[in-house]
Amino acid sequence: MTIKEYIATDENKIVAEKWFSHLRDMICKEFEQIENSNSNKNSFKITNWNRDGGGGGKMSIMKGDVFEKVGVNISTVHGKFTESFRSKIPGAEEDGNFWASGISVVSHPKNPFVPAAHMNTRLIVTSKTWFGGGGDITPMKPSPKMSNIFHENLKKTCNKHDKKYYGKFKAWADEYFFIKHRNETRGDGGIFFDYINTGTWDKDFNFVKDVGHTFLTTYSTIIKKTQHLPWNSKDREDQLVKRGRYAEFNLLYDRGTLFGLKTGGNTDAILMSLPPEVKWS
Repeated sequence: MTIKEYIATDENKIVAEKWFSHLRDMICKEFEQIENSNSNKNSFKITNWNRDGGGGGKMSIMKGDVFEKVGVNISTVHGKFTESFRSKIPGAEEDGNFWASGISVVSHPKNPFVPAAHMNTRLIVTSKTWFGGGGDITPMKPSPKMSNIFHENLKKTCNKHDKKYYGKFKAWADEYFFIKHRNETRGDGGIFFDYINTGTWDKDFNFVKDVGHTFLTTYSTIIKKTQHLPWNSKDREDQLVKRGRYAEFNLLYDRGTLFGLKTGGNTDAILMSLPPEVKWS
């Protein structure tokens, strides 16, 4: 059966943009509470930016004792893709017009036993409309128990919407987060999805919202379970080398990095995903 895809209305765009902003506020509030649970007084530093071609965003970065560096970015941009980039984006081939809104979260904790994590969700509109995003976890030290918690909760969320989602999106994440030149995965995976348009706006939007909620509650739980584990200089060394792999992936393969740079986004916001300190052995 052929699915009749929806085209996002102006009202849909407004609602989606407001959701990404609301999710950003919830994540920042929760992460600040975790960071300052030991009497720290660290907070997110906010930078607003405007895009020359249309739109802009908000970059929020916090550096502290629990989070060595964590970024929570939102943006809504619009305009025209360059001629060379149009062929790579569905629905942009003819006139190149686009509208995009989303949130991106990247966490690099200080304790090597607290996994790094990433989540993003987005709405893209050209002559077509689709949602994309996902969430994944990257332990710096082996942490099967925490990875299992992460995957179990993502699976529950996926199953709530479609029993086929988790298997499909986990496999997509395993493929997407593979560092080809190293012949290894970036971490322990999660889910990755793109071009989601089932023909029902509410179904897809509710799924995307639940992915955001699940990431926040699950990752917060993982941090609280691991942030006080003891570590030593060898653990730190392993963490820094593993972070190097993270940086390699984001600079060479990450779709969000490519999309941001190709559409004239804020360079600092695009590269906020990079770890604060890395090492190559």
